[in-house]
Amino acid sequence: MQGDFCAPTELLKAQALANLSDNKIHIPVIGIRLGLDFIIGLIPVIGDVIMVAVSLNIVRLASKIGVPKYLIFKMLKNIVIDFLIGLIPFVGDIFDLFYKSNEKNVRIMEMWWVNHKHQDIKNYSKEKLAAWEKTQN
Repeated sequence: MQGDFCAPTELLKAQALANLSDNKIHIPVIGIRLGLDFIIGLIPVIGDVIMVAVSLNIVRLASKIGVPKYLIFKMLKNIVIDFLIGLIPFVGDIFDLFYKSNEKNVRIMEMWWVNHKHQDIKNYSKEKLAAWEKTQN
């Protein structure tokens, strides 16, 4: 087992996409962050479809690093909620300011990856400790 526990490229790409789509622009007066999801989502239907494609790319990246199917399903559910409510004029645009499906989905990926690697780190540490203990006897 390697001692390399850096985040995979796919996770870093997903983080960048989520930031761009959900939080890239900060509006200081009102303290809200928005991204391309809000801006492109102002274009009726077409904007929402474009952002679904971005969101599905994040899910694809999650799948590439081995995120389990039940979490992929949870991520898809977040996208469907964002898409369907986003179709409602005005309400959907306001909803996009607060319901950040891509950010939620990247958090799911991050939590899974950290939990997944946590066990690897524990196992690696146990192996190293056992090897060290053998040298002490």
